[in-house]
Amino acid sequence: MLSTDENIFKEGSEVRSRIFEYGKLVEELRIVVLTARNSKFPRLRQGFAGRAISNFKTNPQFQISENTSAYPAFSMTSPFCLMRAYKTSSSIIRNWKLEIGNCVVTAQDPFETGLVGYLLKKRFGIPLQIQIHTDFLSPYFGRESLKNKIRVLIAKKIIPSADGIRVVSERIKNSLLSLYPKPYTLNPIIVLPLFYDMGRFIDGIPNFDLHNKYPNHNFIILSASRFSKEKNIGMAVKAMKKVLEKYPKTLLLIVGAGPERENLKSQISNLKLQDNVVLEDWTKDIISYYKTSDVFVLTSNYEGGARAPVEAISSGLPIIMTDVPPAGELIIDNVNGFVVGVDDADQMSEKIIELVSDKNKYLKFRENSLRMAEDFITKESYLKLYYRALADAMASVSAQ
Repeated sequence: MLSTDENIFKEGSEVRSRIFEYGKLVEELRIVVLTARNSKFPRLRQGFAGRAISNFKTNPQFQISENTSAYPAFSMTSPFCLMRAYKTSSSIIRNWKLEIGNCVVTAQDPFETGLVGYLLKKRFGIPLQIQIHTDFLSPYFGRESLKNKIRVLIAKKIIPSADGIRVVSERIKNSLLSLYPKPYTLNPIIVLPLFYDMGRFIDGIPNFDLHNKYPNHNFIILSASRFSKEKNIGMAVKAMKKVLEKYPKTLLLIVGAGPERENLKSQISNLKLQDNVVLEDWTKDIISYYKTSDVFVLTSNYEGGARAPVEAISSGLPIIMTDVPPAGELIIDNVNGFVVGVDDADQMSEKIIELVSDKNKYLKFRENSLRMAEDFITKESYLKLYYRALADAMASVSAQ
């Protein structure tokens, strides 16, 4: 497995637990994590009994379970990180005598890890599965940065070479099929949304009530997200201007952290919304926020399989979100929420006002969210489908 998620090395993290479950599906699981050498990693090393893999002593092997190990591919810059990940992966393949028929390389994105996987497939002939968690074909993705433009070019090059493709939404699947019409033939695409343990949100009991914390407001809108450009949280801030003209006791509570925090603070100040838009740091007790707010908003320019809306649904919240995944799949317009245009603050304002003013519709949306949460995929079903996706990639090569 090729990944960029450093939380794999973090004891008790959700991704670490997920990797532990993946290890139960196979005989051996080796994970190479593309990571920059920085001040964070020494802390990640604590608590691990590691040993260096043969001929690659700069990359320790961290044991996650009896059959699952992770290898950080250190580097100061991305190109050297890719080279080190490729060399580390090659060493693992040789040491474990991996070959066609007894292994598969799964890359966690069609960009950096996908490129390493593609080179490994070219060299060793072993099957490659590519997982796609982001709607990289959204025009907003490429516009965001030169780095993203390069990523799109990489993805378009390597995806047709994949022996298996897993996407997290129907929208991403349909985008791929439109990008590669005949005579191009992609191997079967499996749609498998990310699995999260939603039981703790469905059954969770809040430790406090936001309405008691903010008693001067009678309707609380929640946004819980990383503060980054693609999340476009400023759209929700702009939407509040029109909402407050009609309902001045409405509060937008933004919970999170990230590089756009100062820009958000400036925007709130410039629009003179300090009394109705509040920034809070990320909290481990996010359940209390979901359970005691009134509506959840998601303003992203693009997404893959967004986690926050799933958590909000599981908490019984109506959702107002931009037209990105999982809109149309988990959030159905006018059923358990509203879907608005990307970066359309005016439309979001209108939908917030509609929910504040129409109590019956609001309660119906809450009821529908809870009903939809009951149908979320179970861990057992998810793991079976995950294994099937890997097996299909191996079978694709064996049949050639």
